[in-house]
Amino acid sequence: MTTKVKVVLSWLLPIIIGLIIALLIRQFWFTVVKVDGNSMQPNLQNNQHVVAVKTSTIKRGSVIVFHAYGVDATQADHNAVYVKRVVAVGGDKVRYTHAGKLYVNNKLVKQTYQPNHYQLTTGSYMANAHSQFTGWTLTSLSHNQPAWQVTVTNNRVPKGSYFVLGGHRSVSNDSRNWGFVSQNKVIGVVKAWPWQNRQQYINHFQN
Repeated sequence: MTTKVKVVLSWLLPIIIGLIIALLIRQFWFTVVKVDGNSMQPNLQNNQHVVAVKTSTIKRGSVIVFHAYGVDATQADHNAVYVKRVVAVGGDKVRYTHAGKLYVNNKLVKQTYQPNHYQLTTGSYMANAHSQFTGWTLTSLSHNQPAWQVTVTNNRVPKGSYFVLGGHRSVSNDSRNWGFVSQNKVIGVVKAWPWQNRQQYINHFQN
């Protein structure tokens, strides 16, 4: 092997190894995602970059990123991803009152991640007049929203699925509109950078 070849390999091999490591990390550990839209305000802003950790456990309160194609029937882009907060996991019951109060398994969830009460109530009424007076359940949503692919009769999230909501309910396109997120659609759990504003409501909040 000539000296020239050795010199080339000496700087080329570290680059190749670095690229392979980076690809493996992205494939199995985490990826960087850009937030698109205002549905997670005030905690996440439009065009903000966050990390989606693929190995993190999904819990109630976790913010997740998932493939939207095949979940939202109106989404035609195969590469589209949504960022939303997990409100309930498989087996949970969900009820939302007309006053903007969220109950999971009959327990009131203190939605402290959303300080604006107006954003919790406005837009929470779905496309039926009845919900303006009673709020909604998973059962009522599945019967009243045409985009739902699963009809619910027991007000429970199906096993292996998640019910997700945006923080800014008045503008969020979420599970109220199209139903559940299957586990196999989830990319990872979102983590905000430590220096980002309100990161504690993304990284540490649990229902």
